[in-house]
Order: sequence, then C-alpha cells, then structure tokens
Amino acid sequence: MVQALIEIDENTNRVLNVVKAKFDLKDKGEAVEFVVGEYIEEAGEPELKPEFIEKIKQIQKQKSIRVKDFAKRYGLK
Repeated sequence: MVQALIEIDENTNRVLNVVKAKFDLKDKGEAVEFVVGEYIEEAGEPELKPEFIEKIKQIQKQKSIRVKDFAKRYGLK
C-alpha cells in the first residue's frame, strides 16, 4: 500500500466524509479508493465492461454477409 499526504478543499472533505459514512468505511483512505474505483468502472474503457464483452459475443454469433464493394452495395458510389 502506498501512503500519500494530500491537500483537499473543504467540499471534497465533506464528500469523502459522506462516502465514508454511507458505505461504512474505516477511513478517508478507503473512501478515496471507493470513489476512484467507481470512477474507473464508470469511465473505464468499454472493452473492460462486462456488458460490452457480452454484446460483442452476441454480435460474433450473428451470421455475416460478405460484401466485395461496400460503397456500391450501400449506394455510396
């Protein structure tokens, strides 16, 4: 575990206290870890999300169509 001394504003301090209380965490360090973990889940790359992986697996199972000239087939030429 890495230790860090950080400066946070009063509003951030309040938010960390709320997170700490709401999720019954031991200290603000755990609250920071929780908030960062939630951010990673929310803003993480789509390929890391289980829903995205499942969607791709479903697409892979679909029957594909071979197209020699995409533009011609879809009227782009």
